[in-house]
Amino acid sequence: MNTLKISDKITMKKYNVGILGATGIVGQNYINLLQDHPWFQIVDVAASPRSASKTYKEAVKTKWQMPNLIPDNIKDLVVRDVQDFEGMTKDLSFVFSAINMPTKEQIRELEIEYARRGIPVLSNNSAHRWSPDVPMMIGEINHEHVKVIPIQQKNRGFTKGFIVVKPNCSLQSYLTPIFALEQAGYKVDKLIITTLQAISGAGYPGVPSLDVIDNIIPYINGEEEKTEKEPHKILGKIAEKGIENDDSIEISSTCTRVAVSDGHTASVNVKFKERVPSKEEIIKIWNDFKSLPQELNLPFAPKQPIIYLHNIDRPQPKKDRDNDKGMALTVGRLREDNVFDFKFVALSHNTIRGAAGGSILSAELLVSKEYIS
Repeated sequence: MNTLKISDKITMKKYNVGILGATGIVGQNYINLLQDHPWFQIVDVAASPRSASKTYKEAVKTKWQMPNLIPDNIKDLVVRDVQDFEGMTKDLSFVFSAINMPTKEQIRELEIEYARRGIPVLSNNSAHRWSPDVPMMIGEINHEHVKVIPIQQKNRGFTKGFIVVKPNCSLQSYLTPIFALEQAGYKVDKLIITTLQAISGAGYPGVPSLDVIDNIIPYINGEEEKTEKEPHKILGKIAEKGIENDDSIEISSTCTRVAVSDGHTASVNVKFKERVPSKEEIIKIWNDFKSLPQELNLPFAPKQPIIYLHNIDRPQPKKDRDNDKGMALTVGRLREDNVFDFKFVALSHNTIRGAAGGSILSAELLVSKEYIS
């Protein structure tokens, strides 16, 4: 494998990557986003038995939904049955898991089997999100949670393999701005969140057109529970047996589906515990916020994780979801709240930052920390 000079500090190799669930929408996003990645190259595509043994272009046919054509280096790869472990590329470094199966238990067992066979798994699925020894990563918030991996390997008898998951996309627009305030010493007491979530979050073919056109759907199954509970694990601390949740912030959410193609918007009301920052302080904290992905200058890290816009009518999904490769969070409309302390609107690209792009950033962190070799 060719050695690539990535920065003055790190000399990298091209890592061989597999995609589980490569024919689905999230799998397609991985293929689209990983083209020309300086560290990673896709050498293995896996899916359900009905796609197995076909070339990728034959398996996808008219289901390809990305804005670019199927890459030349992918279209003729033969799709492997996701449960054909013997057929895996022998020098596979790790896999991204976006596989869809009838039950969470089947997904859980499948990902465990890959990890048991020495393959690190970065999963978009929710099957392992509540396992205390499985990190649920947002790179700018809880990169320290990678230290749970040796605990997981010891608990489960893994050698080189492990499982890392990403959180639900509904919370990723608002949680980093809240974390930045907490890190600056302004502890948050309560949050009320109302999300306006894009139809792409429902996958393909997703929401029926007659349901969503000229309409708002005020319920998404399971979404409010994830939005309210997953931040407690992400903000948690590492303990002897895994991650202990931090329940210090009370969160109440309402999650809706709106007729927007991509981009999840959140309207956020914040009440602080004791010290209340000024509006100017909050904006400065957000503008100055950086974390380990920025320090390491990782390929998928946004240069400025939180972009604050002063325009009274921003952020807007159509205009702001693609900021910095679709990996930046865009915030606006910060103002005092006459019930809580402050309120603001936040936006993230749900299929990039909230899905494949977020997991790619986690993989870059794991490589930089030498958990993937």
